This record gives sequence, C-alpha cells and structure tokens, in this order.
Amino acid sequence: MNVQLTSLDTTLVVARRTLAADGVVCLTLRRPDGGVLPAWTPGAHIDVPLGSGEDDCDLIRQYSLCGDPADREAWQIAVLREPRGRGGSAYIHDHLREGAAVRVRGPRNNFPLRPAARHLFIAGGVGITPILPMVEAAEAAGSDWRLLYGGRTRTSMAFLDRLAPYEGRVLVRPQDEYGLLDLAAHLGVPEEGTLVHACGPEPLLQAVQELCAGWPPGTLGVERFAPAGTATTGPATAFELELARSGLTLTVPPDRSVLETVEEAGVAVEFSCREGTCGTCETDVLDGEPDHRDSLLTEDERAAGDTMLICVSRSCGPRLVLDL
Repeated sequence: MNVQLTSLDTTLVVARRTLAADGVVCLTLRRPDGGVLPAWTPGAHIDVPLGSGEDDCDLIRQYSLCGDPADREAWQIAVLREPRGRGGSAYIHDHLREGAAVRVRGPRNNFPLRPAARHLFIAGGVGITPILPMVEAAEAAGSDWRLLYGGRTRTSMAFLDRLAPYEGRVLVRPQDEYGLLDLAAHLGVPEEGTLVHACGPEPLLQAVQELCAGWPPGTLGVERFAPAGTATTGPATAFELELARSGLTLTVPPDRSVLETVEEAGVAVEFSCREGTCGTCETDVLDGEPDHRDSLLTEDERAAGDTMLICVSRSCGPRLVLDL
C-alpha cells in the first residue's frame, strides 16, 4: 500500500504562516539552510511530532502536503483548528509561528493519484489538502477530471483561489448555501474508466463508499483523518507471534497490540498514528492470516493477506509470522 519516497527525519522552520480559510492555517516549511527537500507526489503526507511531556502527550499527527511538488525548497501543509480534537491542531495554531522549528518525518504516500481515463475528486472541508495537488497534476497532464468540493461555509473552504482557474471542472458547494453534497448525482451510475479519490470527514467517506459499492473493484481511493468507526472493533484473543528476521517468538496478549508487544521485546519498528490510518507501521506477513482492523488497506490488499498494520490489526489464527 505505501508508496515510499526518499524521506527525512529532521527539523524544518516555519518560513511563512497564512490563513487559508476561517480556522485553517497554512504553513510553509523550509530547511534552515535553504537546502533541497525530498521529492513528493500528490496525496503524500508528512508526520509532525508536536511537543513532549505531560501536556503535549508526545503528539504525532499526519498532514497532507498541499503545495507544489515541483518546489523542492518548501513544503506546505494546511491545518484546521479542531475545538474537539486531541490537541494537535491547537498546538500548531497556538505555537508554530513564523521562525518556529518543527520536527517532521516523511513524506509518505498512501493515497497516490493512480492513472485513469477520468478522475472524480471529492473533498470535504480540509480534505481538500491532498486533493488539491491531485487536481493540479491531473490538469497539467491534460486528464479528464472533475472536483466536488463541500464545506460548512464558503469562507471555511480553503484554497478556493487556487481552484478558481478550473471553474468549469470544479463544483463548490458550501453546506449553508446548498445543503449536503449531492453525492448520488455524481456516483449513482458507475462510470467505466473513472477513478474516485475522496478525502474528508468520516460521514462523507462512508457515504461515498456506499455509493461506490456498485462501481468496478478498485475504483475508490480514500484518505482518512481518523479511524473508521468500526475499524478497530472486534474480540481480541492471545496469539503467538514469530518475528522471522529477529528470531523471536512472542505472545500477543488480548490487551496489547502487535506493535506494543514488538516494542516491549526491544525490536525497532517505525510507527506514527497508532490508529491504523497513516500506514507507517505496515509490515509484511510471511505466514498466518491477519485480522485487519485498520482504516487504510483496500479490500484487495486485505484479501491478499500479505501485509498488515501492526498498530491495530491482530491474527485470525493462533500464529502469525511477520518480516521483522
């Protein structure tokens, strides 16, 4: 699933801070020495560790890159302040002023722009952030594309200025003016050769998934802000875990995740969200059947059973062998 790019784990500086919309701050990040940043492709995100200690809880959040991939000297992210969030957006809004240093990791792309005859983009609110570079790439490639963009109000919808040149292809639908997005009008009849790319709040993504159920397999790609409501549910039982490269055999108890069990055994593994959404901890499965509880892998990837997100997923059987 993960499309790995050349990545870095370093400190960047907030070179510019602007308001992209009501409640949405846009940060431009650069190297302190002005050097070149790793390349990225539309749909990519970066990990941003935010503070440490009791108050900040070692927050790690993922934010989509929404600038120009051709600009190798700057990355751009846009963050909506979530009053009922877990602290990440508030930290960025309150602490990351121009000149502030911020640790970043990445980029990583779980939401690539796949080739297709036609593209239908659907964005809800700040979900426009990964979609915007996709739109611009599709336009530059001369592709046939459309964007359906919804938000609470017009003033809360970011990057309308960057979308203005594509007026004929973009449908902007603020909820206070038009009501909820009329998804059925755009997804009611499957279109051969069309890929659907969606990002936004979970109710929007659930509705898109339901309407795409009758479309050809592999049509829909989604990017989530948080785990799907049912992704991590289900009974948990203990199982044996074999780490092929480390030569360890461990027991994963009902109340511990695979990731936690591996960490406690002293095996280094990359992770970030611990929620099954970012893909950082995706690991190859060598034997056994994973019990997928993530919000990222496609149905085809789940059926293949050769990879899993170890922060939330478990084992369907008594034994699982991982390439760790």
